Amino acid sequence: MYRLLFSLVFARMDPEQAHHLAFRVIRLLPVFGLGRVVHRFTGPAPELAVEALGLRFPSPFGVAAGFDKDGFAVRGLGQLGFGHVEVGTITAIAQPGNERPRLFRLVRDRALINRMGFNNGGADAAAGRLARLARRRQRPVLGVNIGKSRVTPVEEAVADYERSARVLAPFADYLVVNVSSPNTPGLRGLQELDALAPLLEAVQRAARGTPLLVKIAPDLADDEVRRICELAVRLGLDGIVATNTTISREGLSASAAELERIGAGGLSGAPLAARSLEVLRLVRRHVPAELCVISVGGVETAADVQDRLDAGATLVQGYSAFIYRGPLWAREINRGLARFARERAARGQRLA
Repeated sequence: MYRLLFSLVFARMDPEQAHHLAFRVIRLLPVFGLGRVVHRFTGPAPELAVEALGLRFPSPFGVAAGFDKDGFAVRGLGQLGFGHVEVGTITAIAQPGNERPRLFRLVRDRALINRMGFNNGGADAAAGRLARLARRRQRPVLGVNIGKSRVTPVEEAVADYERSARVLAPFADYLVVNVSSPNTPGLRGLQELDALAPLLEAVQRAARGTPLLVKIAPDLADDEVRRICELAVRLGLDGIVATNTTISREGLSASAAELERIGAGGLSGAPLAARSLEVLRLVRRHVPAELCVISVGGVETAADVQDRLDAGATLVQGYSAFIYRGPLWAREINRGLARFARERAARGQRLA
């Protein structure tokens, strides 16, 4: 049903307009109590619960940063079956993001290209909203992803991130430092160790005990990934999110003319799957078992999510496939994961 709706309606709309339309519906789910009814149909099975970051995640599968930039639809997304919601990227200073159009579909590739540019209402506005949300019992685990304000020079990035962390950490279950988006000039340079170490140390102090993770790019060389892993362990970070979008355009069925028309931006979705899985395995080899590793990039089915868990992911996030699979996507993932768990338990019982 949704695929027909997508092809007849959403695919004909501007991608950002379609996103806002779907977002408004999700945001309204809790308003009239409809979400509670939906959640009985979509909620994850109890056996899927995961303990990580000192928290209980009802499912290992959650929404990646980028879908809910300001924290308006956290409860609605939880009622659709997502075990956690990572909001953002939020910046210290409110900003409109890049000029439109800035979101593009590659339907044949099951992918998106975006150059949104951290459009958000700023840390102060988000803090008030998340404070109200934190007082509610029925919500998914809440992650807050923070990035550099565009107007802030790179040499002043530490203070910018520090302010966001200080304002938002009290209302977050965990914080993520985003230094890997390709859509803010100079941001990815902060992944260099001489810049990253003091940045993470400052945010760690500002977070005051809120679990802290760093989000890395898939375009890093393997040795760069290894060194960031070593830094994360040395600083006592709580985890790594791997990975953000890629600037690569390899392996796409989209024509060169179409890609030239679209222009710059981060690619997400199915084409990112292979590299994202490679980076996950690399990260897991270089960090202790207890470190939380969140895998993002190219997951679409329950089998994809299970593959990431088997490769060492603590949690898995998705976003792009939400556009193509529709509102019951998390339900499909959770049901598939529960089926895999039952099948594995049955095999174990037979072997015993």
